[in-house]
Amino acid sequence: MAKAFASQGDMTEKTITFDEIGEGLWAFTAEGDPNSGVIIGDDSVMIVEAQATPRLAEKVIEKVRTVTDKPITHLVLTHYHAVRVLGASAYGADQIIMSDMARGMVAERGQEDWDSEFQRFPRLFEGHESIPGLTWPTTTFSDSMTVYLGSRRVDIKHLGRAHTAGDAVIHVPDQNVMFTGDIVEYHSACYCGDGYFGDWGGTLDAIKAYHVDAIAPGRGDALVGSVMVNKAIESTRDFLDSTYRPAARIAARGGSLKEAWEAVRAECDPKFSDYAIYEHCLPFNVARAYDEAGGIAHPRIWTDKRDIEMWEALQG
Repeated sequence: MAKAFASQGDMTEKTITFDEIGEGLWAFTAEGDPNSGVIIGDDSVMIVEAQATPRLAEKVIEKVRTVTDKPITHLVLTHYHAVRVLGASAYGADQIIMSDMARGMVAERGQEDWDSEFQRFPRLFEGHESIPGLTWPTTTFSDSMTVYLGSRRVDIKHLGRAHTAGDAVIHVPDQNVMFTGDIVEYHSACYCGDGYFGDWGGTLDAIKAYHVDAIAPGRGDALVGSVMVNKAIESTRDFLDSTYRPAARIAARGGSLKEAWEAVRAECDPKFSDYAIYEHCLPFNVARAYDEAGGIAHPRIWTDKRDIEMWEALQG
């Protein structure tokens, strides 16, 4: 292969930050690696996103224990991707929450996604031997649900398709703070390989309508204040549009996937080439954009074999 596949060449540990983005609300970030969130209630703690392995989950727990000794009782998973969910066992949470659709995607493609992401992200899956198996929720919801951590209300909602079909966001009304998962990114490439370009912008609009005071995005720095929040939402939108438009133009005239790849690079490279995991995401993003523009409504399942075939076709 002309380039190291996906993130196989990225073996450098990232610097962790742990920022308070509202009273009792924390964002665990790591230079473009997957983020987690922490919501501290009266007597217990909710974690948002489990990390890829129990080893990485322990890093989140270490940070939690610097600010509270309350038990972790709830874990919310915004979607089904392996790098977000397979560390769940480390928390010992009584409740593991996903949307109905996300649970369905674990059943449909969870093992394939695990195999695929294991190949893409070797550093994140160090210590994978401790993963007990696929992560299944104890509790699911269709459109929305509310959890009370004592007096603290936490609203968990499916606002629309975006990064996947079953994305959830978590809103804490008393601080007007939101945890968006990979629907919003900051200075990090969006991974669109399982996404819905036609719906994603509307879901961003639904998030924007909350006028939140802070967001913990899926990757990248915590976003505090309306200026930073809106900048991240609009840069995410620009990334999506800049990926889909050129791919759709090529697909409309019957051009090849390779032509779509070259057209997307021409538009995206000048704006986003310094974003975290940009080179990793781009081939998967182009493949999905080309499929969607060609009428394939639902993302095809990625497998470790399909990943390599696609990568070699575009990068070789």
